[in-house]
Amino acid sequence: MIFARISSRLGDFSLNASLATTDEQPTVALFGRSGCGKTSLVNAVAGLLKPDSGRIEIAGETVLDTERGIDLPPNKRRIGYVFQEGRLFPHMTVRSNLSYGRKRNGDGSVGFDQAVQLLGLDHLLDRKPFALSGGERQRVAIGRALLSNPNLLLMDEPLASLDSHRKNEILPFIARLKDEVGTPILYVSHAMEEIAQLADVVALMDAGRIVAMDSVERLTARLDLHPLTGRYEAGAFLTARIAEKSAATGLMRLAVAGKAFLTVPAAPFPLGSEMKLRIRARDVSLSLSEPKDISILNRLPGTVIEVRPDAEGPMAEVLVDVGAPVWARVTKLSAEMLKLAPGQEIWALIKTVAIDRTSPGRQKS
Repeated sequence: MIFARISSRLGDFSLNASLATTDEQPTVALFGRSGCGKTSLVNAVAGLLKPDSGRIEIAGETVLDTERGIDLPPNKRRIGYVFQEGRLFPHMTVRSNLSYGRKRNGDGSVGFDQAVQLLGLDHLLDRKPFALSGGERQRVAIGRALLSNPNLLLMDEPLASLDSHRKNEILPFIARLKDEVGTPILYVSHAMEEIAQLADVVALMDAGRIVAMDSVERLTARLDLHPLTGRYEAGAFLTARIAEKSAATGLMRLAVAGKAFLTVPAAPFPLGSEMKLRIRARDVSLSLSEPKDISILNRLPGTVIEVRPDAEGPMAEVLVDVGAPVWARVTKLSAEMLKLAPGQEIWALIKTVAIDRTSPGRQKS
């Protein structure tokens, strides 16, 4: 559990943030545009930034209370911090880097061998950091933080310095860590696709404040937050389950909210596996009737929830309920021609190849 309520003046920038999580929300993501205050908030939690006023609790322990004069130094807060760069000790081997945290705080709930296995580091133990790839260095940094026996892991854009290939390499390790270890994580990112894979709840920041906090699915369904979550890359994140697979076609059908079914390229996961899907608003077309002679396989009946034209520019955003909310981004002219309005029945058309399968989850029994 994390509780933080802090105020701080940083030059021309004011940080006035309140964050409260529960044990049912072990992984919290801070999301927002650059300069919104994400790193400042995390540094305050870590003890690297002293707020002008506020209170911070981690796992029931008060680490900061300006009114009571409590301000534990960073090394007393039982926090593992993973920065954008690995910040490994260059003269130490991977084994020695991993062992460094244990020497300071003793053995925790995660043992050395377990951390090595979780993060796939067994073949790297005798190497030094210069002989590691960027993704490998970050995995070692995560392992070192984990082995420091922390009450909380802070990850400040740990994938920001990696290319897309390295990001895709390391994300499954972080997801596995989230599922199997249980240590609470505060994860900072401005990449929604990372957050969709990892977070139980998202805290959306703007101008030093947390303006909304909810699941990624519900946040991305709110059109009023669209300017903050990003217009061009905006879209819906849905949770689905593998219902059918066809070896003949190389495709599989995913059940969404028990109502809609989406066809996507097959993935090497068993029936019943849960997956996260990303459907970009720009990849959704709308029709008043179901097209028949068309190559698009995903033709979903739905109901218009909301239509919001851009204040400036030729586009409009349309939220459609197809069993789960999806966005469509169309021109204002198209919205006028179709007479789109809340409550209207509509068909959402989504190309199979346009659906991103962002994360396999655990198999459901």
